[in-house]
Amino acid sequence: MLENYLLYLAYITNKVQKHFDSQKEYICCKKGCSKCCKKAQFPYSDIEFQLIYKGLLELEPDIQKQVLDNIDKVIIEKQKHNEEKPDEKFRYNCPFLINDECTVYAYRGLVCRTFGLMTFKKGDTKNLNIPFCAYEGLNYSSVLDKIENHISNPETKDDNLNPEVMAYNIDYATLIDEEIAKGFNFQFGEVKPLIEWFIKWKEELIEKLN
Repeated sequence: MLENYLLYLAYITNKVQKHFDSQKEYICCKKGCSKCCKKAQFPYSDIEFQLIYKGLLELEPDIQKQVLDNIDKVIIEKQKHNEEKPDEKFRYNCPFLINDECTVYAYRGLVCRTFGLMTFKKGDTKNLNIPFCAYEGLNYSSVLDKIENHISNPETKDDNLNPEVMAYNIDYATLIDEEIAKGFNFQFGEVKPLIEWFIKWKEELIEKLN
């Protein structure tokens, strides 16, 4: 099934890249900017975790050790969080982030590949999901009204030369729809935060890396 998922991933990656290209005037994503890799939950389906797990096994030993150390650190943080703030969602830095760069970029999940674009859920074009980095002077910040929490259409500018601001139906729930998966002959499986996958498979992972 992983091979079939890779076919789907190639299709989605190509589609998403076209969206990024069309919005490049409003996108600030670049190597070394890792805001989207910090203080989040990182939802991953079973098949997505299989791929990123494969990426981890292919890293150089010294990088693998750093990632494992990061995983241990997050697990400790999660335990402390659950004790002190059990009713709040646990957010953490991605264990694969080292020196503000993703060590498994080619193996990253869908939520990582689409972050930065504005999205909406199927059939709900009125409620746009604006990337949080817009409020920090990055993506779409040039057309963001922070007071009204609204993205203005650049076509209203005097020069009328900027491309149209667009939102896309590529939210995570849409991308992992099982009907889409059936078309590529695979299943996404269970979805949970990335760190919970590592908690489940940590012993096996350590055995494989030693």
